[in-house]
Amino acid sequence: MSNEISDLYAQLLGQTARMSWAEIMPIFAKGMVLWVASDQDLVAVAEQIINDDKKTISALMQQKALHNLQDEQALDFQQRDPELWAVVVAPWLIVQERQNTTSH
Repeated sequence: MSNEISDLYAQLLGQTARMSWAEIMPIFAKGMVLWVASDQDLVAVAEQIINDDKKTISALMQQKALHNLQDEQALDFQQRDPELWAVVVAPWLIVQERQNTTSH
């Protein structure tokens, strides 16, 4: 496995941004928000979706590491207002809650 990142990964990384729940809520109301588990690489998952990597996406969905954002999660986000990161892979907004870490 190479440590080099693809051009697509680099492009998606540049398009990734913090978003508040208030900004995400209208998109969630349209059913267009996908949630990625915190232990996954948000940008890599977005890249796999764009590349139509059905095998990997299916495995992530079976592991419940990728799915449509659920009402219970939305309510939790509204109450806690956590730090969320997002990237657009039209028509989806892919979001992930970031854990507060001090080391990289």
